[in-house]
Amino acid sequence: MEKESKNASNLSFWKLINKFRIEIPIIQRDYAQGREEHKTVRVNFLLAIKNAILNSQELNLDFIYGNVVNENNEKLSIFQPLDGQQRLTTLYLLHWYAYKKELDENKKINEILSHFTYETRISSREFCRELVVQPINFDNGDESIREIIEDSNWFFLSWKQDSTIRAMLKTIDDIHHEFKDIPNLWELLTKKNIITFYYLILEDFGLSDDLYIKMNARGRLLTPFENLKAELQSKILRHKWEEGKKVADCFSLKIDTYWTDFIWNNFQYEHSVDISHMRLISTLVMTNAALGKLAVKPEQRNEIIQRTQEDSFARNLVDYINEDTFNYICICYELYSTIDLQILNIPFCLWRHAPKKSITHEVLIEGSNPRTATSSYTHKVIFFAQTEYLIHCGSLFDQTSFEDWIRVVRNIVSRGDIDSDGKRPDIVRSPDTFVGAINLVHELSSGCSNIYEYLSTTPVKSTFAKEQIKEEIVKANIIQEYPQYKELLFKIEDNELLRGRITFALQCAGYNGDINSIEWDILRKVCNVFSDYFNSEDKLTDELRRTMLTIEVDGKYEFYHYWWSYWNVGQAVKRKLFVQFREIEYFIGSDYKEYFKKLVLLLTEKTYDEILREFIFPKDMPNWKRRLIKEETLLSGTSKYIAIPDDNSFCYLLKSRRPRDIDGGTKIE
Repeated sequence: MEKESKNASNLSFWKLINKFRIEIPIIQRDYAQGREEHKTVRVNFLLAIKNAILNSQELNLDFIYGNVVNENNEKLSIFQPLDGQQRLTTLYLLHWYAYKKELDENKKINEILSHFTYETRISSREFCRELVVQPINFDNGDESIREIIEDSNWFFLSWKQDSTIRAMLKTIDDIHHEFKDIPNLWELLTKKNIITFYYLILEDFGLSDDLYIKMNARGRLLTPFENLKAELQSKILRHKWEEGKKVADCFSLKIDTYWTDFIWNNFQYEHSVDISHMRLISTLVMTNAALGKLAVKPEQRNEIIQRTQEDSFARNLVDYINEDTFNYICICYELYSTIDLQILNIPFCLWRHAPKKSITHEVLIEGSNPRTATSSYTHKVIFFAQTEYLIHCGSLFDQTSFEDWIRVVRNIVSRGDIDSDGKRPDIVRSPDTFVGAINLVHELSSGCSNIYEYLSTTPVKSTFAKEQIKEEIVKANIIQEYPQYKELLFKIEDNELLRGRITFALQCAGYNGDINSIEWDILRKVCNVFSDYFNSEDKLTDELRRTMLTIEVDGKYEFYHYWWSYWNVGQAVKRKLFVQFREIEYFIGSDYKEYFKKLVLLLTEKTYDEILREFIFPKDMPNWKRRLIKEETLLSGTSKYIAIPDDNSFCYLLKSRRPRDIDGGTKIE
């Protein structure tokens, strides 16, 4: 008999779900009763229900209370439980089991059972909907129902990562174990008033939403991604960004199914997809900020870029997302989730920006601690370039044109303002330079399907990386005019020392600003020299330093004049003999590059040993320099800094860069 009181009603689950839509609100925790560690509690609860049914003894499950709301004048109001979620979910699964086991498909029952839903996760909500409408085969009574469901073609792999769904599946198997032999279970649950509870509506007590949230604070907190997703879904509905779209095409469905399957299969971290989702969305927001497409004032742009770069989990990320950015996020998810990621593998070197696996992996999950670390500005620029190619050419993806495009972008972002000490900070290392790089790449992307044709025919408006763009245009003109030398240019620009900047190598082969002046046979030899002698840091040897001392320009053997400082203790000018490998990169861009050009051309015909052995000493060459050239071990163990007095009569081989006394150097006369 149904009991009524002023504040509470004694109802069965079947009567409650006929009376209301039961919606577990977004602030609730997941379905904890189904967790493995709560198996004893869960099974005892099921056994209590089972014994009550078998003995026809009424079992009251105590109070279940919450709010009742009516949205958009729906036919049924929504009951949102504050307390009782765990019991209601288990009862829902028990009724579902009885229906699927004993009855034929019934549209009316389907509709009623679909009144139970989860708002905490879209995946939980979709699972509940599919669970009701999809048929289940119970022919093999001993088979795990969970395994049957997981093997069904309607079950998304990503759903296994939803803690509520995992818990539901465990409970279904326990229900099957306890209730599979009970006949007429559906009738006992729906026609008899055996299993009941008191349901209480909070408004009767004047409880506010604020209190509702505070009371539920004991539950599991939503992750930053779950918060972002819920806030973004709310924003989508509020602004009607998806009005008229089919449900299957909507963000709310795809983010919990297809797109999460993509993340789970490729970029999960510690059995979670949240980090990768957050890093992807924050990167897309950053690039749109750089393009001026966010719903923020221009003066806020750099602040947002820096804040998001430092924290991919920024709590107010959703505030920056307008309709344009939302559509861009959806486009990018769709692009990446529908392609074979292997086609994005880059077969050439990215030098210091080389990812451990791929650029996509670097942006979404790589880092010493993905929860706190983030990919570099440069990685994000390359990822943006990759994305731009997919947007422009995804349906007509061509491996060659993709690699050509990424190669040009690599050369741009790899350029650095190197100094005489070999320090080479990244060109993209601040919000300002990120904005410049993103806008340049965006401009060039209109020609990404054939970037060399584009560069050779279309003026570039952006002033970012202006010098490198000039060089890329020269390469493009060469490739358009002499396509047979394309691979030769690629081999030269892949060199570890040159890193995409090949003007010096071209000049060694006669280039004077006119591509027709290039002597291709010489360029091939120059390419081999850089490959053999200057393609790794261990190629910086004393043999190279000694050979450089044999090179003359304008009658002087003074390549070391590219750097100086004064050593007061010894009253001499300090010089360097290439202390760091990257100093050579600085050197070939300096006023002293002619020394290195002569060395390279000599190396096309001879080895270091031959050059040293055949060198004829000028009569006026000081003896200290002769000794450095002749004596193979003299430079060993030194700092490669030397100090030369004004009269050039001797030199000190310094033991360190800044010796404090005269004993810090060995005098060579």
